[in-house]
Amino acid sequence: MIETHVVTCFLENKDNILLLCRSGQVGSYTQKWAGVSGYIEPGHSPVEQALQEISEETRLSKDEVKLLQEGLPLEVIDETLGKIWVVHPFRFQVDTPEKIQIDWEHSECRWIEPEDITNYSTVPGLYSAWERVK
Repeated sequence: MIETHVVTCFLENKDNILLLCRSGQVGSYTQKWAGVSGYIEPGHSPVEQALQEISEETRLSKDEVKLLQEGLPLEVIDETLGKIWVVHPFRFQVDTPEKIQIDWEHSECRWIEPEDITNYSTVPGLYSAWERVK
């Protein structure tokens, strides 16, 4: 199986976190709920990649988010895709949620209470990633 490193970022505002529904235009897990996420590109540290993904997917700059927690990476095995996702989880504070503009990678976004993650059809391992940064 192929090991692939990715970041998953939970954006938090007033004890709620942002979930994003992956659009039909992305390569995997379409119509599944996720945090801000993406592949870690060569030459980027996980935190650099996290900030880049936040910028691309929400239009928030690095000055508009504050890193609260970086969790230990976790392995999520997806037999169907033949992948081992090594997820690097992060939690960021957002004070201006009204500035968020999602891009083509997502069809919808919702602010939810973290405990409600399990009520959504999410990408594999999302709640486990949350548990590492809560």
